[in-house]
Amino acid sequence: MRDACGVVGISLGDTNKSVAKRIYYALHALQHRGQEAAGICVHDGKSIHSYRGLGLVTEVFTNAQIELLRGPVGIGHVRYPTSGAHTLENSQPILVKYRDTTIAIAHNGNLVNSGELRSELEGAGDIFSTTSDTEVIAHLLVKEIQRYDLADAMRAVMRRLVGSYSLAIMCNDTVIGLRDPLGIKPLCIGALDDGFMVASESVAIDALNGRLIRDVAPGEMVVLKDGGMKCIRLVNSPKPAHCIFEYVYFARPDSIMDTKLIYDVRVNIGCILADEHPADADIVSPIPDSGITMAVGYHQRSGIRYKECLMKNRYVGRTFIMPDQSMREAAVRMKMNTIRPNIEGQRIVLVDDSIVRGTTSRRIVKMVKDAGARKVHVRIGSPPIIAPCYLGIDMATRDELIAAHKTVAGVETVIDADSLGYVSLEGLIKAIGLPEDHFCTGCLTGIYPLEIPGEKCVISQRRLTDFPPRDEEQDDAEEGDDEAEANEDA
Repeated sequence: MRDACGVVGISLGDTNKSVAKRIYYALHALQHRGQEAAGICVHDGKSIHSYRGLGLVTEVFTNAQIELLRGPVGIGHVRYPTSGAHTLENSQPILVKYRDTTIAIAHNGNLVNSGELRSELEGAGDIFSTTSDTEVIAHLLVKEIQRYDLADAMRAVMRRLVGSYSLAIMCNDTVIGLRDPLGIKPLCIGALDDGFMVASESVAIDALNGRLIRDVAPGEMVVLKDGGMKCIRLVNSPKPAHCIFEYVYFARPDSIMDTKLIYDVRVNIGCILADEHPADADIVSPIPDSGITMAVGYHQRSGIRYKECLMKNRYVGRTFIMPDQSMREAAVRMKMNTIRPNIEGQRIVLVDDSIVRGTTSRRIVKMVKDAGARKVHVRIGSPPIIAPCYLGIDMATRDELIAAHKTVAGVETVIDADSLGYVSLEGLIKAIGLPEDHFCTGCLTGIYPLEIPGEKCVISQRRLTDFPPRDEEQDDAEEGDDEAEANEDA
């Protein structure tokens, strides 16, 4: 699996200050969400300045480049592509200019109907310079913003989009944060000493010594201008469909989502794993880094000693983020080494977050057994992944997903574990502590929150066409509530 990007947007009240370095640090905190490209756009009051590149944040930007990006308003992006090829043209933020306005968009998510929308726009004469679905959003926004004010233009665009999107948009000197009607991908609001920000995760706010205000609500638009903030609910959706894998894997353990500390959620998952799948073992060991907090929970609940048996090379990226299978296999050999004295003669519980294809798990089990383990019991902090994701996680196809066509016993045989246990979906929901119908569990159940051709859908339970008319009094009330809370936090 690999996630599809992190976004950040910041507006400062002092026009003499520059925001680029803060965006750089925020993107560095979000680096786990995308490692193939990074970009920053700022506005200096007259025009937009932009720089993008392929690679990690620290590889793309130098101090000299950051100094050239002057302006108190800006957005940033780290990318892993779920839509569009790995090229500089597809790196973000994407810029679209019309008349005296420039729009920059940074997108986390994936549109299900991007091909249909692109064909329609090209038929009307629009010219695209990328293969990214983000440019589709940009073209739609340009059309609507010429007809409506900002809020109604965004509402009109949202009516056309099917899929997941958390957006940081810069329209001249205004930053907009926008979350899709189901809130599939995360987005939160933070208060700084001299302004406000939106970001994919709260760790980006922490990196700037800011304070988390709250998550952006599904279907909500957050407008940041001149260091102030206004919030407008564009869509009424009765229930969200948050990506459940944000809690299992993608979010950093020190992030807070929906008032839940991700570290605590993963410890809870480990505890429930120990209840559901106990093991007669001597050692509980994580598959680093993703299994560490779950292994802590398994150790706490089971009483089995915690001891690391695998050591990760910190200078190699996560294997799922590599673009193809051959690179992933090479990365496993480079990134992980056994600690043989901790393994020899021991019965070991290996804890990890998920099994996708099974190739990495099989290789790790073999490494541990070759290092002298008597038994290797594998425990997984998510239910079996039986279906692909269409909404922002670029994972294997259904044919490649090992659990899609094998039983748990079959997977156990393939990875050569002495036993294998997955946390149940009920156990996972309990560990998170939110209602089951607040999540997208398509990859675990094969039932999706949106209509996807050829797949089952729970759309009948969700009304996504409830776009209320703009209510100025409500907008002002929400603005006042959020500004009061932000000022109190600051």
